[in-house]
Amino acid sequence: MSKKPAKDSVTTASIEEQTAAFLKAGGAVHYVVKGKSGQIAPAGPKPVAPKPVAPKPVTPKDD
Repeated sequence: MSKKPAKDSVTTASIEEQTAAFLKAGGAVHYVVKGKSGQIAPAGPKPVAPKPVAPKPVTPKDD
């Protein structure tokens, strides 16, 4: 029974090869400051969801 290669080592090698090819083709790496993300924040305030309203009990009317 043969052992499968570790997934992490295969992934790491693949990423390193892709990164080297990217840089060789003229790509550049931009470092992001810790605590920041690449997402653009939406403009304006966050929407406020209305509070749920409990249904009122129905009482039968006397005729």
